[in-house]
Amino acid sequence: MNEDQSWWYCLTHRTVEHGPGCPNKERLGPYATQDEAAHALDTVRRRNEDWDKADED
Repeated sequence: MNEDQSWWYCLTHRTVEHGPGCPNKERLGPYATQDEAAHALDTVRRRNEDWDKADED
């Protein structure tokens, strides 16, 4: 995925960014679509819950 065409979720500004923006260490992604980036925190939450459950099993 070309990072200049990717979507990101900026943790500092709590906004979706397209292409170059804040440093990668301050954002989640890359995502293929704006909608995926907008739901980045939901994705992180869901994955963490899945990993926690897997650790319990």
